[in-house]
Amino acid sequence: MLQRGMLRPRAHAPSLLLASVVTVATLTACAPKVTTPEPDLIAQQVDAWMAEMTLEEKVAQMHGTGVLAVDGLYLTATNERLGIPGFAMSDGPRGLTATTSTTFPVPMARGASFDPDLERAVGEVIGAEAHAYGANVLLTPCVNLLNHPSWGRAQETYGEDPALLSRMGVAHVDGAQQSIAASVKHLALNNIELSRFDVNVNASPRLLHEVYLPAFRAVVREAQVASVMTAYNSANGAYCSENAPLLTEILRDQWGFEGFVESDWIWGTHNTVPAVTAGLDVEMPYPQIYGDPLIAAVEEGDVAVEVIDASVRRILTVKASFAMDDPAPRDPSVIESPAHAAVALRAARESLVLLRNEPAAGATAPVLPLNDTVTRVAVVGALADTDNLGDTGSSASYPSTVITPLEGIETMAQARGVTVDALATDTLDATAQTTVANADVAVVVVGLTAEDEGEYIPLFPGGADREDLNLSAEHVALIEQVRAVQPRVVVLVEGGSAVVMDPWITDVPAAMMIWYPGQSGGTAVAEALWGDLNPSGKLPLSIPTDGGQLPLFDNVSTDITYSDLHGYWHLEAVGATPRFAFGHGVSYTTFALENLSAPASTDADATTVSLTVDVTNTGDREGAEVVQVYGGAPDSAWTRPLRRLLGFTRVELAPGATTTAEVVLDVDMLRHWDETLGQLVLEDVPYTLEVGTASDDLPLQAPLIVE
Repeated sequence: MLQRGMLRPRAHAPSLLLASVVTVATLTACAPKVTTPEPDLIAQQVDAWMAEMTLEEKVAQMHGTGVLAVDGLYLTATNERLGIPGFAMSDGPRGLTATTSTTFPVPMARGASFDPDLERAVGEVIGAEAHAYGANVLLTPCVNLLNHPSWGRAQETYGEDPALLSRMGVAHVDGAQQSIAASVKHLALNNIELSRFDVNVNASPRLLHEVYLPAFRAVVREAQVASVMTAYNSANGAYCSENAPLLTEILRDQWGFEGFVESDWIWGTHNTVPAVTAGLDVEMPYPQIYGDPLIAAVEEGDVAVEVIDASVRRILTVKASFAMDDPAPRDPSVIESPAHAAVALRAARESLVLLRNEPAAGATAPVLPLNDTVTRVAVVGALADTDNLGDTGSSASYPSTVITPLEGIETMAQARGVTVDALATDTLDATAQTTVANADVAVVVVGLTAEDEGEYIPLFPGGADREDLNLSAEHVALIEQVRAVQPRVVVLVEGGSAVVMDPWITDVPAAMMIWYPGQSGGTAVAEALWGDLNPSGKLPLSIPTDGGQLPLFDNVSTDITYSDLHGYWHLEAVGATPRFAFGHGVSYTTFALENLSAPASTDADATTVSLTVDVTNTGDREGAEVVQVYGGAPDSAWTRPLRRLLGFTRVELAPGATTTAEVVLDVDMLRHWDETLGQLVLEDVPYTLEVGTASDDLPLQAPLIVE
């Protein structure tokens, strides 16, 4: 048996395939990075453990120990006799849930950054804080596609496009697995809350592999994620926790996944033999179908001991790969450290999406950024002074301090000698209306809270799926009240998904999507209002003019079938113009794209191709732009989007500066699933590449031929 201390946590993925180490330069002191264990040492340790284990000890590795968390962590059994550690799991998509921790904007907000480097840093921070607290499995990221913005848990994912989800999910796992095992979730077709325990979602093989599985595939293959969590729902007729096509044929046989699969909590498992034979390794959070029922199934001959051994070997391999039996020293001082707070502020800054910025009536310059002529600002709305961090379900995270929009504005205003009239209410009386009228500008904060959207948990209060996409009548009335007395209005919208803004959006000169912006959101908002920060976020989803532009959202039926198109793909296919398109976001400066250099052809087996384009900041302010590349196959024999995102890159430029931006395109996003071959293939048709700064602003085109 190996001596203790020979294995250490992975410096990157659990490698089970031994990927190279990825570092985030600004966070080199945050995560416990040590020597990667050699594969033969991992195998020797696992063999030694397996040789000594009884059936009961093996099965004990395959389930949690209790329905309730212990000090915020969900545990599996420790084998004291053999020195095998248990898992200690914590959620944390916007910050560690087990304890007070650095709290980031929700993943949907971070999706708006279109910045995988930033997301890698976020993953590293959350992973480091989880390790410091005592966890060894982090239950993030969620890469379920946003099928419809009514989904209550939309805020936990990165958007409605598979390419965006793939890049952000890979980056998050790369960062988190600097110090802890990560678990990607929820496999698969988990896009509804209210019916999530009962619904069977039907999706064709093409739809699965082309739309709903690419992000999972990327996280498994590229980031070598340690664990995968199954979804509550059924997929194509089988519960996800006992779905052999998903867990064995696709996840392990096609993608080569070598980690362990765990169930979602409590309501995620159903039947012992189907689950274990399909490939479910760990039942959480306590044994309902595993434990004694699983031991009995083996003893009665319903489950071969080889099946148990395969699951336990996967579990132990992750433990050995991350040296969970001899973890790196914990450093609690990193939790909520200044370095981590700086990353949270950066995330808040890059997530802000300036939706609209026009001159007020009678003016020539846009309302934002606020200039030195502004000496009095009215800040209106109850949410302006509310710690609005997002859902209070399993993704909840709470920092020691939160800077609300009002607090951020007051701090900035004080430094500039500006007076702030705080009207933290959703109803204005005559006196308040006079105050608003006498201000130079009114900032109105409206939107959603955890009561409006979030995870559906039986018997617990809180939001679930949204009934419609509009603001509350109270918030619309508040905007109208302010607009009636003050022409210079800036509306800040909080929330985790699309919010319909018609018709009021055309009556206000400026609006910004600030999402649930995390612990430092107020600071970032104030910087953006005064122009110390130039907003650079881009919408990771479409905002329709009304809910009727989108397909019906059905969270009641117990059997549904997904259509081929959703989000901006659907809107473009039916000729509907959204209020704000996928990828939209304006700036205080302007950019020009020219000199596109794209390959004329690609090999049918290529995984990526690259193109370059010159980007120039043609305005008078420093700013950042996201170059977006879309692809389509107009002559395809299959139902495809007119265009879909293939790749993107974020560039920062001084006024007048030009850079040549390289964009790496994911060729798999152009492939279709060939059921006969059982693989993704490139159709032998001409493809079109379109390059621009939003899905509806693509001035440059180039053909791409498959050779």
